[in-house]
Amino acid sequence: MKRPAWNGAPPRDGEEAKARIIDAAMRCIDRHGPGKTSLSDVAGELGVIRQTVYRYFPSTEELFIAVGYAALNSFLERLVAQLVGRRDPADVIVEAMAYSIEQVPQDPYLGLFLDLGRPDAFSRGATSVRAFDACRVAFSRTEVDWDELGLSGEEFTELLEFLLRVLLSFVNDPLPGRSGDDLRAFLRRWLTPAIQASVPTA
Repeated sequence: MKRPAWNGAPPRDGEEAKARIIDAAMRCIDRHGPGKTSLSDVAGELGVIRQTVYRYFPSTEELFIAVGYAALNSFLERLVAQLVGRRDPADVIVEAMAYSIEQVPQDPYLGLFLDLGRPDAFSRGATSVRAFDACRVAFSRTEVDWDELGLSGEEFTELLEFLLRVLLSFVNDPLPGRSGDDLRAFLRRWLTPAIQASVPTA
């Protein structure tokens, strides 16, 4: 028998519909893998036709970007936990970058664009206002007082832009052999002088 639309429980409004589509996309990614998930899979998971999904997400790329954003908060929670106990700003930034470089491509949702050959979509998502705001909140939860160090407002935004661009260069074109302690030593050697130049008291 054909399943009823939305599996018999239609969403109350557009926001709930979008949330349920994103959740369904995540389940499909878990089941089929990032590179093998299609809009047909997502529609089938919800008991709707593809046109219904297109009504809320006009393209596959937009849906996958929404999935990435939905996963961003979870990733940042893990990142903040990774930085607990670190108080030196250079140490915090190096570890944040190294952890992100190692983990983003392994995350089934954040690495979705890379697996599907959409690095341009990943780049647009990573440098969006929403991504900047999320990173700003994550860094504000570390044990470094950025305002006290003189990094606030536009200067802090520039720092985030710099870090995101470095991250993009690594995830879009990873260097072979750079991982673990070697990756951290590489980042510490080249990032620390830039950070210390911006934060004389670091």
